[in-house]
This record gives sequence, structure tokens and C-alpha cells, in this order.
Amino acid sequence: MIQDMRYYLSEHPSVVNFRWSHSQSWGNTWSFLFTSITTYILFSIFLHLILLLLFRHRRPLPVGPLPAIHSLSMALISLTIFTGILLSATSEIRETRWLWRRNRTTTFQWLLCFPLGTRPSGRVFFWSYIFYLSRFLHTLRTFFTILCRRKLSFFQLFNHSILIFMSFLWLEFSQSFQVLAILCTTLLYSVVYGYRFWTAIGLPSACFPFIVSCQILLLGCNVLCHVGVLLLHFMKGGCNGIGAWVFNSVLNAAILFLFLNFYVKVHFRNRKVNEPENLDSVKNKDI
Repeated sequence: MIQDMRYYLSEHPSVVNFRWSHSQSWGNTWSFLFTSITTYILFSIFLHLILLLLFRHRRPLPVGPLPAIHSLSMALISLTIFTGILLSATSEIRETRWLWRRNRTTTFQWLLCFPLGTRPSGRVFFWSYIFYLSRFLHTLRTFFTILCRRKLSFFQLFNHSILIFMSFLWLEFSQSFQVLAILCTTLLYSVVYGYRFWTAIGLPSACFPFIVSCQILLLGCNVLCHVGVLLLHFMKGGCNGIGAWVFNSVLNAAILFLFLNFYVKVHFRNRKVNEPENLDSVKNKDI
């Protein structure tokens, strides 16, 4: 069974022979990227406004088991991507290690810094592409928030849009650092969505802001990895896709600023008035 899983996740011809191109990959054009993000934002705003006009009471609308099904699906998809890219990275390392010895490159350095001239093809980029597609399923969380909580969060819109944009840049420019980023993100997302499914079916929630803690951990890992890429870029003579990495870093910094701004405001508000409602908003903060 383990050998079958390894074959389908890292040795199948569709995985090994993957290439990011206009003819072989759906959704790989800039026009598709901007159109899809714009549609997502406009539809979210439209849904929020139309519900405000039709239902002024602001009570949650019943959506049945859809949030639980979505959480379970995202947890399984994230776990599959994590396993797939882990096995694929292991295979790539095993097959190209002989070449790295000439350049004195270690496994950790390759994970952070792709060599100049790296093309978006092969096992690792196949799972990067699947991760990119999964970001569109991730946006469904916004619509559940609008329906169930009757609110539209600017941070959620911005965060989901940027995640789609960044995952596109990873593929388009064969950007360094993406393997570690996908590993960290999918591992934490499988835990977060598993926790959401756990609470959605009526099981007890954690006594601390679990989702926010995971978000802080993910942002901390991103910061450390970005520092590592910057150091290796100057020490090793350049990392592939560094221009996209710089833009990626700016977007990550914006997400970090918005998240910390929200967290600090709610934290100090809770210290002053100690309202349970505010604590719940932190516990359920979307990522």
C-alpha cells in the first residue's frame, strides 16, 4: 500500500512529466489570474450587500452541513498535497544529489534556494500546481462566513486573494522557497481544517485561540524562511525567481501587518472589557 501511494504521488507519469505551460496547465495565464481574483472579490461584496438588503436582522442563515463538508475536504486535500510534495521532494533530492556535490549545495539550501535556470516542471511543481488550484476551493470559506456570520472581512478577502496570487508566482517564475512554504502551509491547514470539522460536528473546541495560534506559527515560519532565502541569495550567487520572491515578501509583510493589527486591537480590547464575544472572534479568525 505504501509503495502504491508513493507511485501515485511521486512516480506517476502525470507527476513526473508535469510542465507548467499554456497548453498543459489550466488557469496558468495572467488574464485568468486577475479575472478570477476580481470575480471572487466582487461576488463576495455582492453577496454581502444583497443579504443586507434582504435580511436586515443579521441573523445567521442556515447552510446545513456544508461548512463541515468543506472543512473535511480541505483537510484531506491539504494532507494529500503535503504527502505528495514531501515524497516528490525526497525523490528529487535523491536523483539530483550527485549534481549538488559539485556546487556544495545541501538539501536544506535546495529547499530554500532553487538554482538559477530552474524550470517549472517535474514532481515538485506538479504539487505546487495542485496547491495553486486548491486555493480556489479555499475561497469558499469566505462565502460561509458571509452566510453564517453575516459579515465580510477585508482581511479574509485580501488574504485569500494574495494566496492565489503568490501561488501563481511560484509556478510562473519557478520561485525559490516554495517547497518549504507549501509543506508548512498544507501541514498547518490540514490541522486547522481538521479542527474546524471537529467543532462543526459539535465536538468541544480548544480552551485557547487554536486557529490564531496556527496562523502565528505559519507566519513565523514564513519570516524565518524568507530570511534564509535572502542570506542564501547573496552567499550562493543567486536564487531562482528572486524578483518574484521580493514581491512575495512584500505581500507577506502586508498580511503579517494586517493580522498583527487585528490581533493587537482585539487583545487590548479584551483586556479592558473582557468580553466573551471578542474572544470568540479571535478563536474563529479565518486564515
